[in-house]
Amino acid sequence: MSKRDEYLQKFKAKLDEWNAEIDRMQARADQARADLKVDYEHQIEALRKQRDEARERFREMEQASEHAWEDFRGRADKAWKEFEDGIRKAWSAFK
Repeated sequence: MSKRDEYLQKFKAKLDEWNAEIDRMQARADQARADLKVDYEHQIEALRKQRDEARERFREMEQASEHAWEDFRGRADKAWKEFEDGIRKAWSAFK
């Protein structure tokens, strides 16, 4: 298996984890008091947007030539870090 294929598998698994995290946050938001729920929903929506951007980077990498995928990988790594930072920030607000 090539480094590219390994990276794509890892990234796909991470996208699946992020979907599960967002689902857990949504369940928690659904149980929150009305005054907190609005804030939680805004944070979740921001995370969904970041996840969607990361998913788009993933699609670009899947379709990129072997030569071009390194460029896409850099953008995907950035999206990955931003999403993980957003998850940490959102969970701290949920506590």
